[in-house]
Amino acid sequence: MKKIIIALFIVVSTTVSAQNKVEWDGDYELQLSDFQSEGTQVGGTSIISMQTASSLQFGFQMSNVEFMFTKNFNTKVDCAFQRDGALIVAPDTLTANKLVQFAQYQFNLSELYARKLRQQIYENKATFSDISFLKPLYENIEKDFITENGVASKETNLGQEEGKLAILNAKVLTSIEELADFCKSCKPQKRRNK
Repeated sequence: MKKIIIALFIVVSTTVSAQNKVEWDGDYELQLSDFQSEGTQVGGTSIISMQTASSLQFGFQMSNVEFMFTKNFNTKVDCAFQRDGALIVAPDTLTANKLVQFAQYQFNLSELYARKLRQQIYENKATFSDISFLKPLYENIEKDFITENGVASKETNLGQEEGKLAILNAKVLTSIEELADFCKSCKPQKRRNK
């Protein structure tokens, strides 16, 4: 009986965790209901604030031999949105929904930089590379992401200028499509020397 209860607990824990996490797939659109942090507040305030919980994560575990012969790390780079870490504070629903649209832009931007990281790893990983080549790639991608996100935040006033945000988001989505070989489940095509 104990084993059944423990197994059920593990299944419930995994299900709850999975419900909090949204993997980027190009179809899912964030909603105000996705901002499930206890600090989320719409109305009764004059503050406009947002903490998006989209992130770019990279991690793997493999032997040195396996690492040496692995070229495609696409599945090791994740882009996800964590509902219980996402926060919006806004004076009204209209403002809150504009913040949601900015969060969607950030989520899309995270996927773009996840694809750029996957591409950088794929193009720079040689057969006898050691793990140290990854750190500068990740740091450069992270720096570029932070810069682009900061510029967009300022230019769109955290998404309150919808026209500017729509233009920036369209550019990000186009760039994502241009890196189609570097989706999480994709296998990049080998380059042929001419």
